[in-house]
Amino acid sequence: MIERMFVAPKGGSVAADARTSTHDRLHLLALCMIEGANWNVLAREAQRPEGLGRLLAGKIAEDSRDGRATGDLVRAALDSLDERLERAEAEVSAAREAGAQLVTVLDDGYPSNLRVVPKLPPFLFYRGELRRDDARSVAVVGTRRASEEGISRARTLAQLLVDEGVTVISGLAKGIDTAAHSAVLDVGGRTIAVVGTGILRVYPKENAELAERIVERGAIVSQFWPTAPPTRYSFPMRNEVMSGISQGTAVIEASDTSGAKMQARIALEQGKRAFLMSSLVTREKWAKSYIEKRGAIEVHSVNDVVRWLRSAEQVEMQSSQRSQLELDLV
Repeated sequence: MIERMFVAPKGGSVAADARTSTHDRLHLLALCMIEGANWNVLAREAQRPEGLGRLLAGKIAEDSRDGRATGDLVRAALDSLDERLERAEAEVSAAREAGAQLVTVLDDGYPSNLRVVPKLPPFLFYRGELRRDDARSVAVVGTRRASEEGISRARTLAQLLVDEGVTVISGLAKGIDTAAHSAVLDVGGRTIAVVGTGILRVYPKENAELAERIVERGAIVSQFWPTAPPTRYSFPMRNEVMSGISQGTAVIEASDTSGAKMQARIALEQGKRAFLMSSLVTREKWAKSYIEKRGAIEVHSVNDVVRWLRSAEQVEMQSSQRSQLELDLV
């Protein structure tokens, strides 16, 4: 029954790789069911050549504190993996019944931008369609308590990015996120919402209608189990993936304590671009500091963003080169 979730790619869309068996995907998810295991370690290990097989033998190549701790947990849990497989199957079935699909680091269809960051999730559940040309993408983020000026700037930038053939990423939150998603949909562009809950939930609830519109014109993506509720830690984790799945993050309006500032920092740490609106740089000391000391880019027009973007083909090549380097190191 679970095989129906995994279909071959069509056109520009991405899907689970037909060469990767459902058996392998479920075993990766079962490993993620091990309490305390570091999912980022599992993702890094699984995408190495023969990595899943070594994981299932209790072997982890990564010599770090998280790697060693996760190795101990995996070895201790191998005898009880069947029970975790059943739980993984239940989550996959729940996602499938809601019309969601699954892609993992074992699959060629895993987003290219995300594959090259250190803290990548081992799997993504999504509704809608992920496409290879979504690699040419920018996250547009900002405060939930946005001003009218901030809303206007978010809408303008989002629509100008659509004009340049860019997929707009955001987080389905109130304020700037909602404005960015809505503006893209209003002009028929593509947008992806990276959410801080399981794929079966919509948060905030008042964005349920917007979520359905996004599914029709893009995708909603979650790195969590389908039934997972929102938590304090899930939203910072969401910011990691929202930054990672894009080529850069454009911050419209954000205070010193906001999640959008956090995402700008994450983007720079990941080797991505942090694009800060000139109005933000004028008003916020942290934004000026990011321009002067951290290499963020001040944005006066959409050209200040798009001139830094690579094509989807260039991103694919970078991801492939990263995979080859990992193969050479094994």
